[in-house]
Amino acid sequence: MRYFTALAGAACIAFATITAASAQVPSNPDNPNDVVAAALAPPPYGEPINLETAKKVAAAAVAETAKRNWNAFCIAIVNPAGDLVYFEKQDNCQYASTGIAQHKARTATRYRRPTLAFENLMGKGPYFSYLATLDDVIASRGGNLLVVNGKIVGAIGVSGGSGAQDNVVSLAGQAALE
Repeated sequence: MRYFTALAGAACIAFATITAASAQVPSNPDNPNDVVAAALAPPPYGEPINLETAKKVAAAAVAETAKRNWNAFCIAIVNPAGDLVYFEKQDNCQYASTGIAQHKARTATRYRRPTLAFENLMGKGPYFSYLATLDDVIASRGGNLLVVNGKIVGAIGVSGGSGAQDNVVSLAGQAALE
């Protein structure tokens, strides 16, 4: 019994030492995430986009697809909380793009940045692999913020083509508010 008690005590001391040592991990100068920024000024949220304005944004996106003779997109407009306000699906759009377009818009507005930002960071290597663990992130271009008077009113998400095509259509919708 004494042997067991001594062994348990030694294990506790070893565990406490290891825990304390691992809690003080030094900063890695190669990791850009270890740099603490001096300021933080994300764009503020504004009044949620209304249905009329959402339809205007979607119409501009659809006009871009018509101009380029593309007929394979889903277009989602969400409010700042990421809730769907308006959705449009072109006849030739793949079924998977229904959810992907909404996901892109939701990610853009909830994280207050275009989904292209996540795509670019994921491509920078292992220091940004944590992005894949964040809740509700999609690292694929085509999700862009909708901003009025410097405030985020929602986002547009587009899916159905290549990432570059999705982004072109999304930016055309975004430009309807400028």
